Amino acid sequence: MYEVLRGGSCYTPFEESKLLTRINEKHCTKIRQISGHWLFYINLSSDGAVDKIKSLVQAVDPASASSVRNPSRLDIYITPRNISPWSSRATNIAHDCGLKNELYRLERGRCLAIELEKPCSGDLPFRDEIYDRMTEVLTYSPPDLGQMFNDGIRKPLEVVDIFNSEEASAPLATLKAYNQQMGLGLDQTNMEYLVAEYKNLGRPPTDVELFMWAQVNSEHCRHHVFNAAWTIDGLPMENTLFDMIKKTHKVTPDFTLSAYSDNAAVLSGETGNYWAPDYSSGVWALHKEEVQPLIKVETHNHPTAISPFPGASTGSGGEIRDEGSVGRGSQPKASLVGFFVSDLLIPSEKSGRPWEKEIGKPSHYASSLDIMTEGPIGSARFNNEFGRPNLAGTFRTLLTNTAQPDQPPEWRGYHKPIMIAGGIGTVRPQHAIKESTRVFNGAQ
Repeated sequence: MYEVLRGGSCYTPFEESKLLTRINEKHCTKIRQISGHWLFYINLSSDGAVDKIKSLVQAVDPASASSVRNPSRLDIYITPRNISPWSSRATNIAHDCGLKNELYRLERGRCLAIELEKPCSGDLPFRDEIYDRMTEVLTYSPPDLGQMFNDGIRKPLEVVDIFNSEEASAPLATLKAYNQQMGLGLDQTNMEYLVAEYKNLGRPPTDVELFMWAQVNSEHCRHHVFNAAWTIDGLPMENTLFDMIKKTHKVTPDFTLSAYSDNAAVLSGETGNYWAPDYSSGVWALHKEEVQPLIKVETHNHPTAISPFPGASTGSGGEIRDEGSVGRGSQPKASLVGFFVSDLLIPSEKSGRPWEKEIGKPSHYASSLDIMTEGPIGSARFNNEFGRPNLAGTFRTLLTNTAQPDQPPEWRGYHKPIMIAGGIGTVRPQHAIKESTRVFNGAQ
């Protein structure tokens, strides 16, 4: 059985005001007012747990659609496209609170009430301002809870028969079509490589293998590029990109205890006071021991380009995870973030800045201004709500014409931004290095 509970406002007054202003400044369709509240969707085995879940999610009253017909008012429902991270956490919390036998899953969405200055027909021009098209679904009616909570049916492994024709060009053409159909994001070089490899294997690929390859080509796993051999102007390079990155440590390894072998680097430190329990007695006491700092920086560029707030937020969240998993357990302490974008083109600057140019952007990327108004807040909020203060950062804009004066313009910039997530933490000496008897290639 399903229940829907209404929660409190999903926007603070400041967020409502900022969203209203942004929509009216950027779009021809004007709005008078926007507000929204949380909706909690519950999949239950019995109705006995409803009151407990109301208390858990702080529901205010049963959700119901507005009965007043107003052509200038829109009720919009925004729900997760897949199982959301919030759902996983909330369901686990509810199960830990004794509701495991009564609750299957808990999900959260939003209902927005938007009052337009004039009735609007067709699609909303500002829809991308109010939802994340990558992770959410926008509808004008309540979601189908049966579909939302449907576990689905496992699909059998599918063979993608790229060798179904004797023509020499057929395998690559078939793979290109499948790549386009499934949105794998493979480029020409990837597909040529795959065709050659599967030809050597004597069989076509499966859908799982192609999806795995698409993930290998993702933001987080470019090792096939970083560790690749490079030839520039016909000359083979001595080092890979990753070799270049690691060369500093190779040349000057002093004071480094661990680098490129764990989720963050560990450095030698100074003696300090450490408040910790004595595990034999369970008594907390002050210990004098070496406090070893750990450091980590990574990027989360593509997700931030697509959806700045959650992209930058999860970039910092992943870096927190990496710091905390160093050795046998460590402590993240403070963070830094950085953003490199193209020209901001701030609308309020009527005359514009003389060096800024409007050259357009990829349609699926957020603008530089949206990245800088949403991304830093997402990163800082994840850090601060976790309990790790966001203390430092860097920011720059760049869009420049690299062509010679007599050549057509050739623009270089950060339309796809650089989003840096980094931080420092500490680890106790006895926990700094993973146990080789427990962590090794093939360990389960």
